[in-house]
Amino acid sequence: MSWEFGVGGTTLTVGAVSGALLSLVLIVLLGLWIRSRVNRYADTREFSRRASLYTVGKLAFYLMIVVAVLISLAVLGIPISRFAVVAGALGVGLGFGLQAIFNNFVSGLILLFDRALKVGDFVELQSGIHGEVKDINIRATRIRTNDDVDILVPNSEFVSGRVTNWTYSDESRRMKLDFGVAYGVDKELVRTAGLEAAAAVPFTLSMDGPRAPTVRLMGFGDSSLNFELVVWVDSVATRHPSRALAAYFWALDDALRKHGIEIPFPQRDIRVRSLFGLQGEGALQALATPRHGATPADAGDAQDDSDAGKVPTTSTQETPEKQ
Repeated sequence: MSWEFGVGGTTLTVGAVSGALLSLVLIVLLGLWIRSRVNRYADTREFSRRASLYTVGKLAFYLMIVVAVLISLAVLGIPISRFAVVAGALGVGLGFGLQAIFNNFVSGLILLFDRALKVGDFVELQSGIHGEVKDINIRATRIRTNDDVDILVPNSEFVSGRVTNWTYSDESRRMKLDFGVAYGVDKELVRTAGLEAAAAVPFTLSMDGPRAPTVRLMGFGDSSLNFELVVWVDSVATRHPSRALAAYFWALDDALRKHGIEIPFPQRDIRVRSLFGLQGEGALQALATPRHGATPADAGDAQDDSDAGKVPTTSTQETPEKQ
C-alpha cells in the first residue's frame, strides 16, 4: 500500500500532509491565543491605549496566519513559485467577483494603520447611523448604537464616505438649542434663564472660561424672538446626544416658566364672511343651526345657491398666542 501521491507534479506523503495540517492548526491557535491575551491586557489599560493594543493583537493574528501558510507549504515541499499562476488568476477574480471583498479587506488594513478610527470612538456615518466602535475587523466594523443594537458596516464606507468622529481628539462637544420667546420680553432675563438651565444640567462641561454656556439672539420670527443656547457638554452627553438634548430642553422650559417668560405659538382664527348667501350674524346663526332634519329640498336649494356662486368663503389669520 503506497502512502505517496502526486499533486501537480509534486509528490506528497500522508505524513507530510498531516504535518502541514498540524502546523497550520497549531500556529493559528497560537495566533488566536496571542490576540486573546493582548485584548485581555488592553481591557485593563486606560482608554486611550486600548485601541493601539487591539490593533497590535489583530495584526499579530494576521501575521501568524501568513506564517502558518508558509510553514505548511514548506513542510509539504511545495515552492511558493508554484502559486504564481494561482496568484494571477486570483488577481483577475479580485478584479471582478471579489472586488467588494478585496476593497473591504484593504479598507480594514487602512483603518488599522491610519488610526483615524479606533475602538471606543463615537462616530456618525453619512447614512445617519451613529454609535460606538466596538470592533474593527478585516471585512466590516461593528458599531453599537445607543439602543444596544450592533450594526456591521463595511470598512469601505469609512474610507470612501464621510464619517464624523465625535471623539477623535476630544470627548467633549458643543450643542445648540433653539427656542423662542414672546416679543417684549426682557432679553437679559432670557439670558439669565438660559444660563440657569445650563447650570441645572449635569452634562454641562463648565460654567466659566472659554467653554462657558452662552445665550444668543439669532433673529426675529413671525411671532417670537428666536434665541439659541450654546453649551459645551461632557463625554456622556457626546455619546448620548438625544438624552442630553432632552435634559437641556426640560431645564430650559422650567427656567423660562420660573421667570414668567412667555413662549408663543401660532394660533389660527377662522372668520366666516358668507354662508349660502347669508352675511354677518345671519351666516353665523345658520352655521350654528343643526341641520339633521334637512329635507332633500333644502339640499337642492343649497346646491342651487352653490351653483349661483353663493358659496361659503373663509379667511384665515395667524396670531401669536401666549403660553
